[in-house]
Amino acid sequence: MDSMCLATLLIRSGISFEIAHVNFQLRGKESEGDRQFVQTWSENHEIPFHLEHADTEAVAEAQGISIQMAAREIRYRFFEKIRADRKLNGIILAHHQDDQLETIFLNLLRGTGIEGIYGMAEQKGWLIRPLLPFSRAEIEAFMAANQLTWREDCSNVKDEYKRNNLRINALPAILGLEADARKNLLTSFSRLKDTGRAFSGLFDLWKKENVREDSTYQVLPYSAVQNQPGASTLLYFWLRPFGFNSDQAHSIAHALDRPKPGTVFKSTGYLVHFDREELVLSPEPEIFEPLYVDDKAIDIQLPEGDYQVIRQDWPAQLDRNPLHAQLDASRLEFPLEIRSWREGDRFVPLGMNAKKKISDYLIDIKMPLAKKKSVKVLVSGEEIAWVLGLRIADWAKCTPATQRILYFKKR
Repeated sequence: MDSMCLATLLIRSGISFEIAHVNFQLRGKESEGDRQFVQTWSENHEIPFHLEHADTEAVAEAQGISIQMAAREIRYRFFEKIRADRKLNGIILAHHQDDQLETIFLNLLRGTGIEGIYGMAEQKGWLIRPLLPFSRAEIEAFMAANQLTWREDCSNVKDEYKRNNLRINALPAILGLEADARKNLLTSFSRLKDTGRAFSGLFDLWKKENVREDSTYQVLPYSAVQNQPGASTLLYFWLRPFGFNSDQAHSIAHALDRPKPGTVFKSTGYLVHFDREELVLSPEPEIFEPLYVDDKAIDIQLPEGDYQVIRQDWPAQLDRNPLHAQLDASRLEFPLEIRSWREGDRFVPLGMNAKKKISDYLIDIKMPLAKKKSVKVLVSGEEIAWVLGLRIADWAKCTPATQRILYFKKR
């Protein structure tokens, strides 16, 4: 009914449009009857008609999702394909006010934050929903007054699906509690939506003032959230683009009461580390397979970036950038190995006489815990010649006796 109402209003408004229909093949002859009805209507009104036959049950089984979710994915994918292929300006949907209320209550039942109360947007990207301000009763009245026909999906009257149960049983009971129930609910949700928008703006300011971005890392001082009202919500809005959920944000906020450096929370692909005085968000480090550099190599590719391998005669201008390394080539044993550092690794830092554990060196330079796992070393024989991007070993430095230099320069 709502779709036929929308199509009629579009014609009367003089808006050029096309019709897309999916036969989900779930109701046998009834599904085919729906297809015939819509196609005939489109032809009678000279509206371009697009049809998709879908094996919805097979899609649901293959993806391990419900029939309703499979049907949703099928139709939206089909709609977008038509929009793109035909270079159209949008996808107009017939959701109405009752659909909106159902969506909000379903979100509440699933467990939602303030954004779940927003419901469906009147316009989001290519999706446009012009009927959201109107109730099903108003649409029914319009259809009756204009003697318009439609076909009803028989599954809509069955309450075995959660949304149908809500529509048929729960919502009428709630709306029947008082005369103004619908109006008051919509007003409340509208106010909450406005509150959410205000929070979103304030959150953006808070993030800009407190979250520091450093290459692939983001850093948040403990002090920015400790004793802060709504700390778990602030953390959730910061971390959710990286796959963290609201329960994890709540746990992180609770852990900040007594922060313990070394604590780690994980999402798919990202980590939040408790460092000394701050939270560090970082991509989960990939397992780095050792890389070997022979005496003829001219470049190497690493996750941190590419390096040129340059051979120079000594004397040469010294490059003091810690990202680069100039090593005495005569003291190196090929092939060189680049690998992740290991517990127990030691080297002689430039300017020192004694060996130092890599772990202690990283503590000395206050290397954030999140970055430690990605640190790599260049090994010659059994000796570490360079902690990449940080410091070369004293034994591998250039001296007056040096003749040839192996120069690693980051591109």
